[in-house]
Amino acid sequence: MKYGCIGEHLKHSFSKEIHGHISDYDYVIREIPKDELDAFMRAADFLAINVTIPYKEKVIPYLSYIDEGARLIGAVNTIVNRGGRLYGYNTDFYGMSMLAKHRGIDFGGKKVLILGTGGTSKTAYAVAKANGAREIVKASREAKDGAVLYTDVYKYHTDTEIIINTTPVGMYPNIFDKPIELSKFPRLCGVLDAIYNPQSTPLILEARELGISAEGGLYMLVAQGVRASEYFLDTKYDDTLLDEIFAKISAEKKNIVLVGMPASGKSTIGKIIADRLSRPLIDTDDEIVKLSNMKIPDIFKNMGEDKFRDIESEAVCTASAKSGSVIATGGGAILRKTNVSALKENGKIYFLDRPLEALIPTSDRPTASSKEAIEKRYNERYEIYKKCADVIIPAIVSAEAVANLIIRDFLNQT
Repeated sequence: MKYGCIGEHLKHSFSKEIHGHISDYDYVIREIPKDELDAFMRAADFLAINVTIPYKEKVIPYLSYIDEGARLIGAVNTIVNRGGRLYGYNTDFYGMSMLAKHRGIDFGGKKVLILGTGGTSKTAYAVAKANGAREIVKASREAKDGAVLYTDVYKYHTDTEIIINTTPVGMYPNIFDKPIELSKFPRLCGVLDAIYNPQSTPLILEARELGISAEGGLYMLVAQGVRASEYFLDTKYDDTLLDEIFAKISAEKKNIVLVGMPASGKSTIGKIIADRLSRPLIDTDDEIVKLSNMKIPDIFKNMGEDKFRDIESEAVCTASAKSGSVIATGGGAILRKTNVSALKENGKIYFLDRPLEALIPTSDRPTASSKEAIEKRYNERYEIYKKCADVIIPAIVSAEAVANLIIRDFLNQT
């Protein structure tokens, strides 16, 4: 390959899409087992590459030159081959600096807690230090490399003001894991997470619920990709390119999630949106039928509503872990907070607010099979729909018109 990214596990990398938006070179994603790294680096059969976990430190012995920034951090994520001599750089410093700037997080005079001790942790330390952090503490499960244990964090460092997660906890496919409990830090004012898939990890969602400024790692990934490409091609891009590519990648990867009462048109409108945007449509009711091999009324009849909700949660979680989809949920999916959190990790939630008098009961909806049942569910759920939604869409016009409203909002405001 001429250009690309190497790492051990890269199935869900966004780097190819990012570099595809930057320039027209062919960017290859290549997984390399640990026992093949030596041969790959000695052959050096590439023009320029990015390097990710777990090789950011392991590639250093093969380099003829290491940029000062990479040397200080002790990790390299960009290598350029110049006439057979390998030059190493670290663009993560720039990426994390831009992420903090993008979110408006100021390290000056603050106490910073960094979760993890790997290469990205070293970058976070360097960024916090360079930007005037008053105190920097690292935490890990094994208390290695100068880090403290998480139990000690809760005992002695609850005065932390900024937290940076550099661990893989919360990364796809384990999207419900969280490395630390933010409620224990009363002075916390900023949270950054290097994870970019999902776009909003449980850590980021918790921070936002607490009113704390927080952002995941997608902006950092795009920023380091832009800077890496500048090294690849020995060029300089306009400052506006970063924000343009971030907006495009964020929209491409984010799910459009439809919630609302039974008979509010979620499946119909979802299909229109999916067709218009060339996205896959995931109807969680269909997924429930596949998982159980039973029709939904039969699940309620034979297994009860609690079991149905368990199966529904499984379907919602599986759908939420995907990206770039349209997800039409069942009317009661929002009743479990874990479902809502899952849907928000990679998605933007639209509540189809259809008036009660326009909701028609049908026999295939066990909780909405009569006008009385629909009214009861409407009164129980309406405020929950409003609270979980990112956008409320009045569903009082045609399905086409509602789909147009959602598409316009999603493309303009994602």
